[in-house]
Amino acid sequence: MNLPYFIAQRLIKGRREGTSFSRPINVIAIIGIAAGLAVMILAVSILTGFKQQIREKVVGFGSHIQITNFDANISFETVPIRDAQEFVPKIRQLPGIKHMQAFATKAGIIKTDEEIQGVVLKGIGSDFDWSYFSRSIIDGTPFTVTDTGRTDNVIISKKISDMLKLRTGDAFAMYFVQEPPRSRKFVISGIYETSLEEFDKMFVFCDIGHIKRLNGWDDDQISGFEIFISDFDRLDEMTYAVRDAIGYRITEDEAQFKVTNIKSRYPQIFDWLNFQDLNVIIIILLMLVVAGFNMISGLLILILEKTNMIGILKALGSEDVTIRRMFLYQAAYLIGKGLLWGNFIGIGLAFIQLKTGLITLDPTSYYIKTVPVNLDLLHIILLNAGTMTAIIFMLLVPSQLISRITPVKAIRYD
Repeated sequence: MNLPYFIAQRLIKGRREGTSFSRPINVIAIIGIAAGLAVMILAVSILTGFKQQIREKVVGFGSHIQITNFDANISFETVPIRDAQEFVPKIRQLPGIKHMQAFATKAGIIKTDEEIQGVVLKGIGSDFDWSYFSRSIIDGTPFTVTDTGRTDNVIISKKISDMLKLRTGDAFAMYFVQEPPRSRKFVISGIYETSLEEFDKMFVFCDIGHIKRLNGWDDDQISGFEIFISDFDRLDEMTYAVRDAIGYRITEDEAQFKVTNIKSRYPQIFDWLNFQDLNVIIIILLMLVVAGFNMISGLLILILEKTNMIGILKALGSEDVTIRRMFLYQAAYLIGKGLLWGNFIGIGLAFIQLKTGLITLDPTSYYIKTVPVNLDLLHIILLNAGTMTAIIFMLLVPSQLISRITPVKAIRYD
């Protein structure tokens, strides 16, 4: 029979049924733990949701990994490569590769009767994955690219459409500074909005055939390949795998290949996202300290309240370790009750925000319109286990007070 556990159960039952001056302190300790866990759950779910959404937006524009000509500079006027490369089938078969598509880019200027705006024309082919932009289109529809002919349809961002006063179905002229200068007329088939202002005001999506024609490329020439992977956490590993699949090679047209991932192309965005982790770590540590000190005060009150009982148990031969375990069992009960309420409050508030988007944000500052939430079961389990372990560990020191209580003084204590 587990004597400390049995006595702890009787004390907990008696405290629930009767009155005790320690009850308000215990309630405060439970509230502190519940509030702390709820805040931690919200902080982690919001941070992970925020990072996930921003990553999806950036990757939607530029993919996880890009393969381009090694001689291409950092501008959008690229040196072409051939689309029929030996490494393409090998990369498609790599575990973790989700999709691979061709692309081309070219800088240009949109001119209307009243406005002018510099943009980047991104050419896409029939293999383009519309899954991200289909969700981001707020007016109109995506256009269809075929291998048999070119379409003049494009999609532009709401930012560009507002600046240039263009709407779905409108036609506009785009001019390209080259020798000789050229222009193309496009028709807007859809308008997208991602709230990533840096990208929204830059990219216009068109049929890749237009860029090939403007640059005087052959039908099999492109700017490069975009690769999407199934797990963002394996980005560095998959980047090395793609490089290994390509190897160091020079093709017949003397093209060498450069492999870059989304982190290296936009380091400022991902450094900013990683910096947010520090804020959550600080919040978790503060909540643990608050909950821990609340529980320490509760445990001390429990010990002081039962000083006579501690003296009697010691007089009957109970060891300090046995009595300490008895009070730690009571503390674990209070912690468990606090965790239960903390999960109910934290998950409940996160679920409400997830379904309703009740709390909004300024997209110009945060790149999203509502507070994002990512409820991950593993994160919740780790927070609960970590909170329980940390608080129990913090209670080991004040529980040493039991060893200082002598039976004679304790029995006479009033």
